[in-house]
Amino acid sequence: MSNHSHLNEISIQAADFNLADEVFLLEKHNVIDGAIVTFTGRVRNHNNGNSVTTLTLEHYPGMTEKSLAKIIIQAKERWDIGRVKVIHRIGELSIGDQIVFVGVTSKHRQDAFAANEFIMDYLKVKAPFWKKEKVIDAGQASENWLAAKNSDTDKAELWS
Repeated sequence: MSNHSHLNEISIQAADFNLADEVFLLEKHNVIDGAIVTFTGRVRNHNNGNSVTTLTLEHYPGMTEKSLAKIIIQAKERWDIGRVKVIHRIGELSIGDQIVFVGVTSKHRQDAFAANEFIMDYLKVKAPFWKKEKVIDAGQASENWLAAKNSDTDKAELWS
């Protein structure tokens, strides 16, 4: 097994993930990469001035994985990175639940940081996920499908 075994793993799952386990897999038998950068996104308790109670995520099976694989390929073309792991959860999530994990290894921290941020930025606007929030606004419960934020689209365009 080469030390730089190119782990490109994408997982779309309802189950939670363990951050320590994911970091261990990025490090295991990987003596060539000195940098590991991870990002974990969680469900927060508010959005657009409303109190959020749950967040439901849906996706387009097959298309979502292809979209994420393409993003990883683009990152590998731009930076000298080794292993990449992306986990995105689906289904109904509660406040504080983990939604997304992006882990990147590289020989150097600059590449790992940049590639991780690029993958996350593109995932937010290019991967076919749909988010529905249950919120309480002025005492009234409602459900809203969320569109991609302009700020996320603008951030992703900065990489062009």
